Amino acid sequence: MASVQLGLVGLGKMGFNMRERLRRAGHDVVGYDRNPDVSDASSLADLVARLDGPRVVWIMVPAGGPTRQTVEELGELLSEGDLVVEGGNSRFTDDQEHAKFLADKGIGYLDCGVSGGVWGLDNGYGLMVGGDKSNVDKAMPIFDALRPDGPREEGFAHAGAVGAGHFSKMVHNGIEYGLMQAYAEGFELLDASKVVTDVPSVIKAWQRGTVVRSWLLDLLVRALDSDPELDDLRGYVEDSGEGRWTIEEAINLAVPAPVISAALFARFASRQDDSPAMRAVAALRNQFGGHAVHKAGS
Repeated sequence: MASVQLGLVGLGKMGFNMRERLRRAGHDVVGYDRNPDVSDASSLADLVARLDGPRVVWIMVPAGGPTRQTVEELGELLSEGDLVVEGGNSRFTDDQEHAKFLADKGIGYLDCGVSGGVWGLDNGYGLMVGGDKSNVDKAMPIFDALRPDGPREEGFAHAGAVGAGHFSKMVHNGIEYGLMQAYAEGFELLDASKVVTDVPSVIKAWQRGTVVRSWLLDLLVRALDSDPELDDLRGYVEDSGEGRWTIEEAINLAVPAPVISAALFARFASRQDDSPAMRAVAALRNQFGGHAVHKAGS
């Protein structure tokens, strides 16, 4: 594989390891981060100055304002014929705006959904890309270095036009919500049972030969190995936003998505110490049936 040069903006949990994986593949990566301890360049301007044209700059910063600001600043620093790859978790509709802004300056744009988390350094990253084929071909040595070993089509997809990469990653994360929720409910049901006495061993036994085996299951087993009852954790779960966007698009496209919806709402419920909705249910049961209620503070 021929060596290429890349600028990488954002060296957090994902970006830091992506830089290392690219360097292991022999590529020349100049990284920039606001944290000077991990940054190669002192500023975005310094990063651009260190790259030979035509340049490729990959953005890995938080979605929304930080990404928009970075795209706008790069638009003033880069030259016609350069290429920006946005690899964060941006909403796909933002990509249209970014691409148009850069196209007016003769700068190409690709959106890339990236999956792999902190394990991507060694395992590789699943990549879903949106944009023109000519730009995809230009960045292919980078994609090939980042994706898992093996057939390209099993870890990389040119999903379509601008926005298709992040749309695909959005749906991927929605599916992830549902899978995690199913495993979590199964764990709780096993844990509540008076019949099953070794829950971790049951879940571990699912890792080989069963239809529910997966990398997520392997990660659950890993967590149970260190904390068999998961007592060290509080059941409070945030959401990155992509689950919400997935459900919004399901509504827009009239596609039923009950599992993903339920998984997102379960995360909302996890943040409530005392659910107002369930207080209302308790009050209604007491009113129409005289069912017992638990008073606050008791």
